Amino acid sequence: QDHYDYGMRAVIAVLRAAGNLKRKFADEAEDVLMLRALTDVNLPKFLDQDVPLFRGILSDLFPGVKLPEIDYDNLNDALTNATARAKLQPLPNFFEKIIQLYEMIIVRHGLMLVGESYGMKSSCISVLADALGELNEKGLNGEQKVKYYCLNPKSITMGQLYGAEDPVSKEWADGILAVTFRNAARDTSPDRKWVVFDGPVDAIWIENMNTVLDD
Repeated sequence: QDHYDYGMRAVIAVLRAAGNLKRKFADEAEDVLMLRALTDVNLPKFLDQDVPLFRGILSDLFPGVKLPEIDYDNLNDALTNATARAKLQPLPNFFEKIIQLYEMIIVRHGLMLVGESYGMKSSCISVLADALGELNEKGLNGEQKVKYYCLNPKSITMGQLYGAEDPVSKEWADGILAVTFRNAARDTSPDRKWVVFDGPVDAIWIENMNTVLDD
């Protein structure tokens, strides 16, 4: 698949996830933590038919290692409440994708939700944000509220999105993304800040976004 990535960026994400788990569960066996990190980082991006193959490879690499279940009871309760508030159906596969999104957010500063139209992508983001806000209000799981800034990158030009130089005066004007990013960076609250590009993927804006995320 085109979106499968096994480069150095993927390796760094696995190491970062393993480091987070080691700090959180210092007494746990390292092979269990490594298996958990590999699963958390890679499983969400696989298509259904590739999941058994991935699990088979992991069972060869880590024979006999069993992963303990992660306690997501508080998050699941908050997701159920958030789903009801949004008047959506609490489907198991919907919750599974939200939890995978949550696990990816912990280890990556930039990620994509890819899928067909009406595939619950936008709802995953809004319901997760609402649920994390509820956990914060209840003082559970050490979570923070979410401030998210949503825009459609295809509704404006590249110059309006990223910024452009005036052809006459040669003066630089910041784009919507630069202003949004700066506002989020200036916010000193502990809240999570998400900048969401909700729209069709286009070769031009996504290549520029790749450069931004690398920098």
